[in-house]
Amino acid sequence: MKTFKQTGKHLVIEDWQKEDSFITAGFTMRAGGYSPMPFNSLNMGFHVKDNPRYVQDNRKTFADEINFPIQNWVGSKQVHGTKIVEVTEENRGRGSLDFETAIPDADGLYTKVENVLLTSLYADCVPLYFYSPKNNLIGLAHAGWRGTVGKIGPKMVELWCEKENEDIHEIKAAIGPAIGECCYEVDEKVIREVKAALNKKEDPDVFTANKNDRYQLNLQRLNEILLLQAGVLPENIIVSQQCTSCENSLFFSHRKDNGKTGRMMSFIGRKGVK
Repeated sequence: MKTFKQTGKHLVIEDWQKEDSFITAGFTMRAGGYSPMPFNSLNMGFHVKDNPRYVQDNRKTFADEINFPIQNWVGSKQVHGTKIVEVTEENRGRGSLDFETAIPDADGLYTKVENVLLTSLYADCVPLYFYSPKNNLIGLAHAGWRGTVGKIGPKMVELWCEKENEDIHEIKAAIGPAIGECCYEVDEKVIREVKAALNKKEDPDVFTANKNDRYQLNLQRLNEILLLQAGVLPENIIVSQQCTSCENSLFFSHRKDNGKTGRMMSFIGRKGVK
């Protein structure tokens, strides 16, 4: 099964990087940084009340690890929405070393620009990655349950097809580590939104009722189904099976850590041909 592979202190989308040696794509883990508890230790988020100097040090150290200069990173202020922004040359460096300069109110980023690293932050929500080898398009989307039922994944696909004249069959997607069905309990309100997004009354492959009169929701599988419904080919989707709550020694988890924790970072960039 195609999935994410651990290398050093982070995970990589190995198949994409093998296909194109200029692609850098993956997901950070919690170890290997400078932040003290409760953000220990590779916290990548400025917005969680960690000391900004530690976050800067964490990011600079990681930039060296993946050989992608910090001044070329771009981040956004995520709001659990579905707004997607195209990143241009002028955006290079926004949100890389502070929160204030990050692109506002955007949960999706994409670019055609080389030597730009798109970044997004997580502590249970689903990281979505997008890549088109044909047109050198790359993208990220942050999908909590609101972004998922708002179809931020399909919206990225539709945007590429409509604005960038992309062939749907050329688009590759990856779904990263997130809180799993085993640990993600939701109420009836969320499930109603899920059913509406799926355009069907029930899908036992996505959620199951539990003994608390609530539901266990599989957000990773839900995003996969929505991408398939949008036309992405099954063979072009990679899905991580890792649960950020179960594997708390590897990942930050908002639920497991009772809301006081750091953030992992999804990232994707395409280096220019040297």
